[in-house]
Amino acid sequence: MILEELSILNYKNIEEAELHLSPGINCFVGNNGMGKTNLLDTVYYLSFCRSYTNPVDSQIIKHDADVCMLQGKYLMKDEARVEIYCGLKRRQKKQFKRDKKAYEKLTDHYGLIPLVMISPADNELITGVSEQRRKFMDMAISQYDKEYLRALVNYGKALQQRNALLKNEEGAIDPTLLELWEEQMVANGAFIHQKRMLFVEELTPIFNDFYTRISQSTEEVSLEYISQLTDSDFGNRLVENRQRDMLLGHTTVGVHRDELEMLLNEHPMKKVGSQGQSKTYFVSLKLAQFHFLLKTGQNVPILLLDDIFDRLDANRVEEIVKLVSGPGFGQIFISDTNRESLDKIVERSHDNYRIYTVEDGAINPMKE
Repeated sequence: MILEELSILNYKNIEEAELHLSPGINCFVGNNGMGKTNLLDTVYYLSFCRSYTNPVDSQIIKHDADVCMLQGKYLMKDEARVEIYCGLKRRQKKQFKRDKKAYEKLTDHYGLIPLVMISPADNELITGVSEQRRKFMDMAISQYDKEYLRALVNYGKALQQRNALLKNEEGAIDPTLLELWEEQMVANGAFIHQKRMLFVEELTPIFNDFYTRISQSTEEVSLEYISQLTDSDFGNRLVENRQRDMLLGHTTVGVHRDELEMLLNEHPMKKVGSQGQSKTYFVSLKLAQFHFLLKTGQNVPILLLDDIFDRLDANRVEEIVKLVSGPGFGQIFISDTNRESLDKIVERSHDNYRIYTVEDGAINPMKE
């Protein structure tokens, strides 16, 4: 999977850009706040129909503009070429098109362009709420499993409807309707639970291997999937908790309460990990996700590395450089504030790279 050309109009602080990209490594150099992350975010947006850093679409349109446009031309594994277009206007529904044909549902686009992004914001996987870790599992699995994505959507709808019934202020709940939504939750929830459990089982040894290679230590990292569905019948639990859920006004049992516990030497990472260990942890986790997608999908994922070398010691930086410069990785986009780490990477790329400067939203090829 190669992004050959990228067109940007009014995306955050990037007024206009036309880029012809390397199929290997694309480096973006500039000071903080110049637009490097925004550039990588456009590539992310074309894969997932949303921003990595801002969930509100209207806020990604340049502040003095009314319209934003992104367009990417991709070369697929089978040599077919695909054009993806996204257009946003204030107070209007966004448009997403594949080869000039609009999608009926944005979920139909999900997984076409597999991608993994690693950024300092990923520390939230360790320190943030459980929703962040569920989202990590869901985004990883959904990129290669359409059934899983459908189950997520259907479960979410059923959960929303059950919660709406529980919040009925009149106090009269139709038991038949309640049972209908619970059946939907049980069917889709069991499927989600099974897929998440298998994903974590397969991902953990890959993740542990990446962490060992980057940290050059004997520290052991692991992931533990915790779910209320593991040791109990979901349907029975829903029935047993109805009265409690009515009092609280929401559903207290289900895969929407799942947790992915992140451990270092059998202790919670968020409690015992240093800054360097935490960064190594989430970088290794995302590289393991990349490797997992590589095994399960048809196209090599695009890898985005946003300012990940900061606050890592030289040895860890060197190991990451070796990994991403080696076989198994395809097209890579890297942003950094200086060229030291980037130069180490491009030295290994056999001239298959391009370097750009980013200043106040302007993106230009760097003159060697």
